[in-house]
Amino acid sequence: MGSDRSEFPATDTLLVVILGPTASGKTALSLALAEKLNGEIVNCDSVAMYREFDIGTAKPTPAERGSVPHHLFDCVDPTQDVTAGEYARQARQILQEIKSRGRVPVVVGGTGLYLRALLEGLFAGPERSEEMRERLRRQAAERGSNYLHRVLSRLDPTTAAKIHPNDAPKLIRAIEVCLSSRQKMSELWQQGKDPLVGFRILRLGLDPDRAVLYERINHRAEQMLQEGLIEETKGLIGKYGKSARPLGSLGYKQADEFLRGDIPRDQILSVIQQGHRNYAKRQVTWFRREPEVIWLRGFGEDPQIQRTAMESIEAFLHHPNSHFENG
Repeated sequence: MGSDRSEFPATDTLLVVILGPTASGKTALSLALAEKLNGEIVNCDSVAMYREFDIGTAKPTPAERGSVPHHLFDCVDPTQDVTAGEYARQARQILQEIKSRGRVPVVVGGTGLYLRALLEGLFAGPERSEEMRERLRRQAAERGSNYLHRVLSRLDPTTAAKIHPNDAPKLIRAIEVCLSSRQKMSELWQQGKDPLVGFRILRLGLDPDRAVLYERINHRAEQMLQEGLIEETKGLIGKYGKSARPLGSLGYKQADEFLRGDIPRDQILSVIQQGHRNYAKRQVTWFRREPEVIWLRGFGEDPQIQRTAMESIEAFLHHPNSHFENG
């Protein structure tokens, strides 16, 4: 493929993005393409960034990670927060490093907000203040998240109207932005974003049959429980208490509720399965709003899907003036 890419300026490096719902085979497709493209894989799944959260995240196996370079997996301490903006800053630096090596970055994952932050940029908000966040968390614990919503409503009514009163993390971040920047978060949004430049971005979306996808999701949930999701969650709670941020994520949240006695043993599997199916629906809805996605009607492990993906990349590289160009 080197002859194709030589037609373009050195600054216009190919960037392949693989998106789609959970259990659609994104990892398999990313590995296949990275091997063919002399590529390196960049994670775009928020929970997979955390160390020690393994069973419930379906991270690539050590063997898979050994086949091509992988980035932004197991790089965050469980007690730390990673905002979309922080993810974007780290990922953009890694993209530039991959580009400098003459290799092709392959971004893969299902966290839509992180992907949007990476490709389109977010408003230039202030750096995180852990001290302020902890103070707001205590206030939420003492007075309820509705109290935070009332505070935000006074500081920035426009942003408050877009955030659910029970969504404490988003309320805390919005209040922090308002207080730290001394501006309304809604006004900062209007000041423009910072889209990624210097890359020709090709988005490949996996869109498999919904019924088969749900069967795979159900089977994956069974595997997680068989591999010890409950035991892993118990160990993480014992080590970090409730300060481990990903304990609120899918699978771990339900395992935590089971350990507290809120979910009966005979219902834990079905609750986890339902949670993942609901998440897949939300992912599909989100990614449908992504611009210029080439949709592949199948699963990432399918050799035909992998061939179609490569053909799409070849066609993309042969049309330098197509509307897919970015930056």
